[in-house]
Amino acid sequence: MIPNVGDVYCVYVEKLQQYTACQVTGLKETEGKTSDTLASVLQLDWTGDQLPNEMQLHQIKPLICNFYFWHDRLAHSFVNANVPSRYVLAGNIPPLYTEETNTYGGGWPIGESLYLQREWERIDEHRRAQFKQAADDDKEIMVGDRVMRRSTSTLRDFSPKSAEEVAELAKLPCLTHIEMDGYSESIFPFIEENPFINELHLSNHGQTKLDISRSHLTNLIVDVSGLKELILNSKMKSLNFTGELSPGLHIVAHEDGKCITLNVPSGLPQVTGISRVEGLYIREITELNLEPLVQYYPELSELRLWGKPGKVSHIESIQHLANLQTFTTYDLFGFNGEQFPDPEQLPKLATLWLTSLPADAAKWIKTRYKKSAAAGLDMEITKARKPEWLAENLNNPFRDWDGRDHIKAAHAKKAAQLYKQCLKEIRQLSQVSIDQESLHKQLVSMVENYTQTFNKMDAKAGFIETVEREEIYVVLTTLLEQLQQNLELRQDNSVEVNHEELYEVFDRLRDF
Repeated sequence: MIPNVGDVYCVYVEKLQQYTACQVTGLKETEGKTSDTLASVLQLDWTGDQLPNEMQLHQIKPLICNFYFWHDRLAHSFVNANVPSRYVLAGNIPPLYTEETNTYGGGWPIGESLYLQREWERIDEHRRAQFKQAADDDKEIMVGDRVMRRSTSTLRDFSPKSAEEVAELAKLPCLTHIEMDGYSESIFPFIEENPFINELHLSNHGQTKLDISRSHLTNLIVDVSGLKELILNSKMKSLNFTGELSPGLHIVAHEDGKCITLNVPSGLPQVTGISRVEGLYIREITELNLEPLVQYYPELSELRLWGKPGKVSHIESIQHLANLQTFTTYDLFGFNGEQFPDPEQLPKLATLWLTSLPADAAKWIKTRYKKSAAAGLDMEITKARKPEWLAENLNNPFRDWDGRDHIKAAHAKKAAQLYKQCLKEIRQLSQVSIDQESLHKQLVSMVENYTQTFNKMDAKAGFIETVEREEIYVVLTTLLEQLQQNLELRQDNSVEVNHEELYEVFDRLRDF
């Protein structure tokens, strides 16, 4: 649904336990191949247990933001004009701001700026003044053995060896974000006493228990290798795991993680204590069964999945997520359109972004959700993949090389590209009429290039060991066997693949 200029919409914000409000100040059409309507939306300085009445509507003012590095700015940006389904029209008043914004946001506001402004105003006024003064001070100072600007907000590669090194950070009044490699117990009292530090990265800490319950952190990226217990504070919003998840990790979180978004690698994070997380991001998926995920985290309102590429099974299970508002996938396959839930089974869904998915599923879902998109669902379904793409990418036998400790990412990528190239050549040879001599000549050339490419890679890095050597050989045999099968399907008995001679070429050339 497209709003009218002047419309005031309200949305309930869980972490505020109240409604917030925003106003549509303008509409415009985008230029380009596809024309979309954008709405400029202004966040308002109002919260309430119920929608505002007529008198309250005319008393509402724009939200003025001056938290952290903001200087009395309006939270005003262009978004897709379709009003999300959970936004409620409260009324229409003349626009509170008439100048066009040059900011483009990711979506309709959900009270984040108002929440940050309220939290900022709770901090001691003297400390806030120190922050603002330092924010405009680019003078270089010594912090331990580093030369840094006094306005520095992000500290990277911090590896303190003593409490004195941690204490030096007090020279940075604007510090909000610390990335620490290693461990120092003194970092915790420091962040607990500093209300501005809201993000902490902890890697290679070597601890089995971490307690940040007295901090002001809202974002934590933590290496969970060897970690058995993690005690969080009540303000935590984003929890990101790195490293190898230890079996039995227990997390102590406010309301079982009700307002937390969990970001994890690879698979289902089976940890205890955060069964009520509202958001779950899973990256680098190769295989994922959604049925146990839905059972493990039944209160999810946001689920975002990234494949490597990968496959998901039981996608129909997401219909049991009664609160699901956002569902996105990228490079994920293994499902068809009939398995995807109908719009009626996902009544609260406001955002559906599916990128790089099976072509048949893309077509089916677009058709079924067409009316929902017209009614306000933010839907993007792009990069529909045909079976040929899946063969080259999802079923690429060298995709498993990416992530192996002794194989560089560049070499894994090159091996995968080489497979694509060979597969393309096999397809072409399967489709054209060719005599035996020409076929053999082209296959010899392909095998030579295949072998020499791995020779060159291994000469530089020496990464091809017994397992990789076997995989390289098996891939070659599979390609040649696929070609032979394709020729037989064509019922072309005049040509055939001379496997033995081609394997001899491979063995003669290879240096690994």
